Amino acid sequence: MIILYDCATAPSPRRARILLAEKGIAHETVQIDLVHGEQLGAAYRAINPQCTVPALRIDGSDGEEDGLLLTDNAGIAAWLEAHCPQPPLMGSTPREKAEIASWNWRIEFEGLLAIAETLRNGSPAMADRALPGPVNYAQIPELAQRGLARVHQFFETLNARLIGRDFIATDRFSIADITAVVAVDFARVVRVKPGEQHPELLRWRAAMAQRPSMSR
Repeated sequence: MIILYDCATAPSPRRARILLAEKGIAHETVQIDLVHGEQLGAAYRAINPQCTVPALRIDGSDGEEDGLLLTDNAGIAAWLEAHCPQPPLMGSTPREKAEIASWNWRIEFEGLLAIAETLRNGSPAMADRALPGPVNYAQIPELAQRGLARVHQFFETLNARLIGRDFIATDRFSIADITAVVAVDFARVVRVKPGEQHPELLRWRAAMAQRPSMSR
């Protein structure tokens, strides 16, 4: 049995949902209400002391995987790729693996982190919740300003990368495309979205929308 602790409106668990769909792996889903702070309650802390989603629990397996709990997208992706190697979404050759890992990290750092920085340090609703997890941290408004500039630069970076390309990292769909779709869509919460100045990014996003997994 595989259980995904999810939140339908949050970007991080969406990455796991898309990956599970691309791999065709059946699983149960438990929704965690982030808006009302369910992730910080005692019941969910007992499951995942990190107080974050996604979390993936593997139960009922024989051997050392029984009871395994993965609490970040890096661990979830690594397990899913090893558990279900086809289709390969993290590369097959050393070069593919390196290029995909590099671009996935860049998208996380330059895109997702910048958007989160903008949102968490600028939204009154997230006062004292500038970072996810069990510990409260105060907002730093200057980080919201810097984050927004970084988001705009991230869109420029992706648009330039996609000139003459169908996929971001290599010549086939990969986890880097999943992370990038989530980042581009998530940027709407800070009022940034692709425009006419990003024709390659718009073309790529339209093509990604044809994949059934992207409706997750």
